[in-house]
Amino acid sequence: MKKFLFSAALAAGLLATPTVADAALGDQTLKAGHRNSDVKELQEYLQSEGFHTGAIDGVFGPVTASSLKSFQRAKNIGVDGVAGPITFSKMNLGGGSSSSSVSSNSSGSSSSSVSSSLRRGDRGSEVSSLQSTLKSKGFYSSAVDGVFGPVTDAAVKDFQRAAGIGVDGVVGPVTRKALSSSVTASSGSSNSSSAVAGVSTGSSSAVVNTGKQYIGTPYVWGGTSPSGFDCSGFVQYVMKQHGVTTKRTVAQMWTQVSKVSNPSVGDAVFYETRTGPSHMGFYVGNGKFLHAGASTGVTISDMNSSYWKSRYIGAGRF
Repeated sequence: MKKFLFSAALAAGLLATPTVADAALGDQTLKAGHRNSDVKELQEYLQSEGFHTGAIDGVFGPVTASSLKSFQRAKNIGVDGVAGPITFSKMNLGGGSSSSSVSSNSSGSSSSSVSSSLRRGDRGSEVSSLQSTLKSKGFYSSAVDGVFGPVTDAAVKDFQRAAGIGVDGVVGPVTRKALSSSVTASSGSSNSSSAVAGVSTGSSSAVVNTGKQYIGTPYVWGGTSPSGFDCSGFVQYVMKQHGVTTKRTVAQMWTQVSKVSNPSVGDAVFYETRTGPSHMGFYVGNGKFLHAGASTGVTISDMNSSYWKSRYIGAGRF
C-alpha cells in the first residue's frame, strides 16, 4: 500500500512539474546539466552581450555557467551560475533596442512587437506579429494566421541567415532584436562583389558568424555535429545551415571548390598536414581562419604562424 501511494505521489509530481524544454526563456530556471533549446537561447543572449564565447549548443556546461556568472557580476546580482528570476529580470527579455547588437536603420527597419520566445508549434497573437514582421521584410508570403508551422519556421531561418545570426528557427532574444533591424530579404542578397556557393558576400559573413558560434566545441575524429567536429565535418555542418551541400572529406572538398588566388571572408582555406589536402577551415579576414583543430577544438588561428604558413596550399569557393 505504501509503495502504491509513493508511486502515485511521484507520478502526480511529475505530471504537475513543467518541463524546461517546453518553456520559453525566462519562464524556467536554467542551471548546469540542462540540455534544451532554452539553454541555446540563453547562450545566444549572453553571446550578444559579450559574455559568452563558447559554443551555442544548448548544453549548460562549465563554459555556459562561467559566462552566466560573468553576466551576474556585471549586473551586481548574486553570482551562482543559475539563471533564475532575478537573473532573467536583468536580461531585458521583452526586447527593445537599448542593448541590441544588431544595428538599426530608420530608413529600412520595421519595428517588431514580438516579446516572447517563439518556436515551431506555438500559436497566438505573438506568432501573428512575427509573421507580419517577416512579411514586411520579404521573408514570408503566406497567411498571417498565428500558427508557427513549417512555412513560418522556414521564413524565420531565412531571416536568421540574412541577419548573420544562429540558424535554428527559434525566435529567441537575439532573433527578436534582429527583427527590429534593417535586415530585409533584398538586403540579405544584394551584394554583387563576390559569391560563395551561390551565396552573396553578405551571406559569406553570415557563414563565418554561424561558424563562430561553435568556438570551443571539442574536436572529435569523424565528428559532424555540435557535440564534436573534425575539420571537414565542421565546414560541412556550417555550410549546410546556409543551404550548401558539400562533400565529406578535405580531399573531396579540395576538388569540389573553385580555386581562388586570394581568399575572401567565408572562403575555404586548405592545408597539407599529411600527404595531400588534409585540413581546412573558413577564412575570417585579417590573415586568420576559423577551423576545428585537433588540439584546440573549434578556434580561430593565425594563418601567418610558422606552422600554418608552411602548410597552406590554397583557397576555394564551393
